[in-house]
Amino acid sequence: MHVDPKSMHGEQRTAALPADFRSGFVSILGRPNVGKSTLLNQILGEKIAIVSPRPQTTRNRIMGIKTLAGGQMMLLDTPGIHRARSLLNRRMVDVAKRSLSDVEAVVWVVDAIGGIRGDDQDIAGILGGSGHPTLIALNKIDTVSKGRLLPVMARLAELLPDREIVPISALTGESVPLLMEEILKRLPVGPRYFPEDELTDQTERFIAAELIREKVFLRTRQEIPYGTAVSVRSFEEKNDLVVIGATIHTERESHKPILIGKRGAALKEIGSAAREELEHLLGCRVYLELTVKTAPGWSRDPRSLAAFGL
Repeated sequence: MHVDPKSMHGEQRTAALPADFRSGFVSILGRPNVGKSTLLNQILGEKIAIVSPRPQTTRNRIMGIKTLAGGQMMLLDTPGIHRARSLLNRRMVDVAKRSLSDVEAVVWVVDAIGGIRGDDQDIAGILGGSGHPTLIALNKIDTVSKGRLLPVMARLAELLPDREIVPISALTGESVPLLMEEILKRLPVGPRYFPEDELTDQTERFIAAELIREKVFLRTRQEIPYGTAVSVRSFEEKNDLVVIGATIHTERESHKPILIGKRGAALKEIGSAAREELEHLLGCRVYLELTVKTAPGWSRDPRSLAAFGL
């Protein structure tokens, strides 16, 4: 699943491409829980970014690759930009802001339900000075009347004048093809960096850890998900079977019995849900072994955060 574009021969990247073939990197920015990961998955037609109703689910930069007849987009799904206080959240915001350093265009995702908030105004300030071609994706229009969209669109036009606003539903896919067309128009003429069937630059290990973490978010509540992280201890392919060993790290000893559940029921539920999605993604049977380990203070420890990619 992982491909290094620098290792590919130029002839392979450019062969049989139209003269006006466009390619480039695109950062998907927005405050937490506006639908950035849902949008990425919708564009790709495959789930590679985890999704939950909880804000700040995405912690790392995840790249999705979409190849079209006229171009190739490398889309960077990023953590939500917000006024962070904890070290973990500050690292997440830094990941999002750093994504602007090497991209050709930006898609700013705004929640049509919540309207414009302080974090959105902060993002508008960042993008206004970035110099990048920027599209505004006004998301969740499937849940809002058209009359309620107009004031939000007017405010967005004030914050970032002369930027195209595309109302979409990342969940249903409404107007997402139009958004993709607009993204492609803003990319420069360039090569195809990845094979046509490549979906992401992330390793299967990384995606396995993320899918397990998503199931923890969906299965538990309150502060427990934010105090957890997942690492993959082993990833072994045996014919048509992939054997994965993973550890759920939690900051508090009191959270372990909640994650494990009575007679292991909660952990079994998390593992079963993750295994089902992994089998779909990998196209083979998966045996998943989960353990839970206490790691006090990991979210406040720079070395631990670095180990988890932050």
